[in-house]
Formats: sequence, structure tokens, C-alpha cells
Amino acid sequence: MNTELLLGDEAIARGAWEAGCVVAAAYPGTPSTEILEALATYQEVYCEWSVNEKVALEVALGAALAGVRSLAAMKHVGLNVAADPLFSAAYIGVNAGLVIVTADDPGLHSSQNEQDNRFYALAAKVPLLSPSDSQEAKDFTKLAFDLSEQFDIPVLLRITTRIAHSSSVVTLEPRRAEKPRGYEKQLFKTTLLPVFARVRHIDLEKRLLRLQDYSDKSPINRMELGKPDFGIICDGVAYQYAREVFPDASFLKLGLVYPFPRNLVLDFARKVKELIVIEEVDPFIELQTRALGLPVKGKDFLPRYGELNSGIVRIAFAEKKIEKPVLEEEIPNRPPALCPGCPHLGLFYALQKQKAIIAGDIGCYTLGALPPHSAMDTCIDMGASITFAHGVDKALGKSDPRPRIAVLGDSTFFHSGITGLINTTYNNSNVITIIADNRTTGMTGHQDHPGTGKTLKGEPSKPIDLETLCRACGVEQVIRIDPYHPRETKKTIQNLLKENKSAVVISQRPCALLAGKQGESKKVNKEKCIGCQACLALGCPALSFADNKAFILATTCTGCGMCVEICPKGAIE
Repeated sequence: MNTELLLGDEAIARGAWEAGCVVAAAYPGTPSTEILEALATYQEVYCEWSVNEKVALEVALGAALAGVRSLAAMKHVGLNVAADPLFSAAYIGVNAGLVIVTADDPGLHSSQNEQDNRFYALAAKVPLLSPSDSQEAKDFTKLAFDLSEQFDIPVLLRITTRIAHSSSVVTLEPRRAEKPRGYEKQLFKTTLLPVFARVRHIDLEKRLLRLQDYSDKSPINRMELGKPDFGIICDGVAYQYAREVFPDASFLKLGLVYPFPRNLVLDFARKVKELIVIEEVDPFIELQTRALGLPVKGKDFLPRYGELNSGIVRIAFAEKKIEKPVLEEEIPNRPPALCPGCPHLGLFYALQKQKAIIAGDIGCYTLGALPPHSAMDTCIDMGASITFAHGVDKALGKSDPRPRIAVLGDSTFFHSGITGLINTTYNNSNVITIIADNRTTGMTGHQDHPGTGKTLKGEPSKPIDLETLCRACGVEQVIRIDPYHPRETKKTIQNLLKENKSAVVISQRPCALLAGKQGESKKVNKEKCIGCQACLALGCPALSFADNKAFILATTCTGCGMCVEICPKGAIE
């Protein structure tokens, strides 16, 4: 038997390939990024980084309607961006299988919230599968394609960080050759004019009824009967934690969480004395169970936030079995920091202490909000920096003299900043937009975007020039700066603040992790260093302070030279 140790993300990619997937699209976002990176290694699958999740889902839907199996992947908040086509896709249905992967992030390891996207299945009326390890991640992906075609509906595959980034053994199987079904115009099905949409909604409800029956009988919703004292209902990684803590209990393990297997749950309830639901974040299963009129324990004991683990489960239900709860070892808090030599250091050095309202955005540069820079006021969602600044400008007008600044990355600008810039420019706001252009999608691991000149498959493409694009959006003043020259950068920004007119600043330098070492590591001349700590304002992790003198860690320093420029005594050489 051919087996391999795979991440959950890699297993989903393998499952898509084995299922005969032909088109896949995504926008990178932790913890889902590795799905497309792995899938792109299979030559039979066209893969792309789309500019945002809405576009990715529309690309995949188009391919599915054209008759080939397709997949769209995104992190949980990405589904908010893609919600518009998701709801329409449920009405329209598919021609070939369409799978939408949502990777939720309990514990907010790299996200602005920890929403539970199982509720999207309920709201959008689409089935949702929830794997509990890498083998199921692969198997459920394949099943999702089959269900999509069997019930003429897109299928959500929901994973969480612990499934996405944990490895377990997966059995590999060959690719199933799927013959393209071809495209056929079906106006009544794919054109959601009200007259057609009303019919499609009725049809969707009928499809859900058939899915409801399937959910009650599906082998991936299974009872594992043990002692009858209490029965545990769970899905996803919570099943693993619960199994570890209660090895002798009775379980109802849900793989198809929506439509909720109501008859199966009622049958399970009759076999045990007491029902417990163990699930992460929100009480999705618990609410469905309570709606059946069944008494159940769950979030009375478990937290509604953060990741679960076996220790939390053990402590929560200690009264049941455990005499000595095992406490999790406390881990020291390590505040995040920008990388040594990061070009954003020079930009935020120039922005700090400016009397301005600075709207931030999603990306590694969000760390500019923290000391020593403290150079951002907000971080809301992708692309919200420009539109937030626009709203502030319209609200405050001339009553507040502080300039409005928006800071966002190049990938974020392509994702959803362009429309905000057009809106801001056309509606005459005085917003200075700074694009922190490090020539990549930095935070998620250096994925390409329309500005880099390379596709996900590694093929060359014509890069979109940011300056030309901004001018096409109506911006008259576009300035390029090099953040590796922090003094000049600061002077340029200060001049713009005095003008208080709309402009775009493109702060352009490749990500330090891509550029590598820039030169010899810098050193501090202790004879010249007066201990003023001016260099620490740069916020470079290679810089520290000891014995009243600055100190540079040679193994960490990239030799970028920004600290050399800002030292007032020329003590860094």
C-alpha cells in the first residue's frame, strides 16, 4: 500500500488531484495557503493565485459550469469576501463538481477573528464536510466532488488550523480520469433573474431535503458505541481530543455536519443516558441538537473562543471521570516583530510620531502598529485601510487638521485596495495612500501576485505596474520611495503631510527574506556610540542595547544599512 505523511492541506490537494480536479483558484491565507501550493505541483491541474477570494470562487464556479471539476480555497475570513458568489452558487448548482475549502483559525494564530464557518453552510444552504485528520481530509475532498455532482450543489469542506498544519499518514490512490462534461447554456439555471431565481430557490430546498436524508445514512456520520453513561457528539479535530480523554465513551462522529443528521442524532440519544457536544469555537452542533428538543451539555463547560486541546476537554468535564486534571504548560508570550532588514522598518520609522490618522491593513506590515513604531491606528479587513481613511476624511472634514494616511501591502492592494482607491479619488478625499510594495505576498509565505510577473505555476506573465495602475485610478500624484533610505523617506512623507493633498506613495523594496543578505553585517563602534538609543527606533530585531551601548547581532543582521543612516553619531559602520 502506497502511503505518505501529509499535512491536512497537502492531503486536500492530493484528494482534489485524485478526484480529477482540473481547475483550482485561491488567494493565499494562513492556514489554507499550502493547499494551492501543493496542488500546483500536479501538472494536470490549472492553479492560480486569484487577486481575492471572491474572484477565486467565481473562477472555480465558471470552470465547474463549463464541465470540469474545480476547487476554490481560502481562509475563513476569505469566505466573507466570497460570500456573494457562494450564495448564488447554491442556487445555480454545478455541471461538474465544485468544492470550496474554508480553513478556519480557532485561536487567531494569524487572523483578525475566529469566526466559525459552519454557520455559512446553514446560511448559504450548502453541505459541509468536516475532516478530523489528513486521511479524512483527502477522502472527504474526493467525496465532496461526488456529492457536488450527485446533488447539483457546491460543497464546503471546513478544516481548522490544527487539521491544516498537522501531519498524519495518508493512503495514496491514482487519479480518476474525469471526462469534461462540456458547457451547455442553461439560462434558467445560471441566470439569477428574479423569475428564474425563485424557481432555483425551490429547487435548492428540494436538493437539501435529499441531502438531509443522505446525511442521516452517510457512513461518515457514524456511531462508535462504548459505555452508555454518556454519548459525545463531535466533529473535526475535536473528535481526536475527545477520543483521547474519553476512550471508553460512546461517540457520534460527524463528518457531514450540515445538513444536520437529525434522525441519526435522535437515534444516538436513545442509546445513551446523557448527551455531550465537544466542538471548537461556536456551539453549532449543540444548537442543532437542542433544536431537536434534546438536553445536551457543551458550551456550559467548554470555551467559545480559542483552540481546544485534550487538556481543556479533560478539565472541562473533570467531574465526569478525571481525578487529576492535567494543566497545559504555560508558554512565555513572544511579541511578534518585523524581520531584520525588512523594508517596512524604514517606512514605519518615517511614519512614527507623525501627527496623522493612519489606517492599517492585513499583512505582516500590520506589526507597524506595535512599538516602537506605533504607526497605525486600525486593522479591519483586507483593503479597509483606504476606505476607512476615506470615511474618516468625510466625517471629520476640516474639523480635525490631522492628515489621513492609509497603509497597505502590494498584494492587499491588488486584492481589494484598487476599488477603494478609485472610490477615494473619485469622491475627492484627501487621503495619502502608501503601498508597502515588497514584491510578494509576504505574510503567507511569498506567493506571487499580479505585480510580480510570475504565475503560481511559475510561468512568466506581464507584471502590472503599480504607478500606472494608480494613475489610471485617477491619482495625479504618485511618488516612489526607497524605504532603505529612512531619512529621505521621512522627509518625503513630511512634505506630503504639509501639502495635505491626496497622493499615492509606493514604498518599494523586495521582502528581506527574498532579497537575502544585503552586505556585511554592521557593527557598532563603541567609541562613537553615546547610548542615545536612536537606532532602536528602527525596531530592527538585530539591534539591541547592552552596557549603555547599542549592539548588533551579526548572525541576524542583513547588512541593509538603515541603522547606519539614522545613527546621529556615525557609530554604526
